[in-house]
Amino acid sequence: MASSMSMLERELGALFGARLVAARPLADLTSFQIGGPADYFISVETENELAAALGAAYQTSTPAFCLGAGTNLLVSDRGVRGLVVHLGRGLAKIEIDGVRVVAGAAAQFGLLVETVVERGLGGLEFGEGIPGTVGGGLVMNAGAFGGEIAKVVTCIHGVTREGACLALASGEIGFAYRRTNLPPGFVISRVEFDLAPAERQSLKTRVDELRARRASRQPRGVPNAGSVFKNPPGAFAGRLLEGAGLKGRRLGGAAFSDQHANFIVNLGGARADEVRALMELARIKVREQSGVWLEPEVRIVGDW
Repeated sequence: MASSMSMLERELGALFGARLVAARPLADLTSFQIGGPADYFISVETENELAAALGAAYQTSTPAFCLGAGTNLLVSDRGVRGLVVHLGRGLAKIEIDGVRVVAGAAAQFGLLVETVVERGLGGLEFGEGIPGTVGGGLVMNAGAFGGEIAKVVTCIHGVTREGACLALASGEIGFAYRRTNLPPGFVISRVEFDLAPAERQSLKTRVDELRARRASRQPRGVPNAGSVFKNPPGAFAGRLLEGAGLKGRRLGGAAFSDQHANFIVNLGGARADEVRALMELARIKVREQSGVWLEPEVRIVGDW
């Protein structure tokens, strides 16, 4: 590992210079505000730069992890071994041509919703209030209020773990409930959507309704990573957690929200180990109470 990291440092240092950073803490790049350092960190601005970074990691047998907005993510207090590739602003462009929309993977999902609604294009209203980026939303097949990203995506572009550029049509993405089946190590660079013309004021009214519903049900102004667990078939994770007595349960600086039991919040100085311990406790309690084994929606990464 040490020799491969030295090779990676030489190769990426030659390509990116001072943009390659060693031991870069990740807490400020996650919505939980939790996370130790990455061995190496690079922010890329183009698909070619992304391909160069991933290709170098693959050629030197170095683990690589892609970081977008850091939502829906719990990073270990001990950090992430290998290379963390962050998608920069150059990969956040949004282009509209008629009903065809192309959004960079680093574009904020909420900004995409706002942009297409202003242009009178429907199909993404459900995304109002969903945190994170377009790329992250695609990977998780983000959805809410009866809508999901799978219904409006036509194609995605990205880079394989070997550093090759690749496009996948919607039928090749493997959409399922809150997940996709992408090639191992594949990183999305941009997403193509096919939306439908709609009356702009009606779209705005719908978005306002969904925003109000989220505001009344979800914690605001406190670091969190969104829904902790996926809804099991025929049930709601939040109700199961509340029924098991988890609402408001606290461990150190982490706690299940008093407002919605399927959110863990960082009350200040929370550690990743505390959040993970709460998640494991919740799974056990819900299993004992209802017989349901909850599946995490938050992705757990790093050196545990």
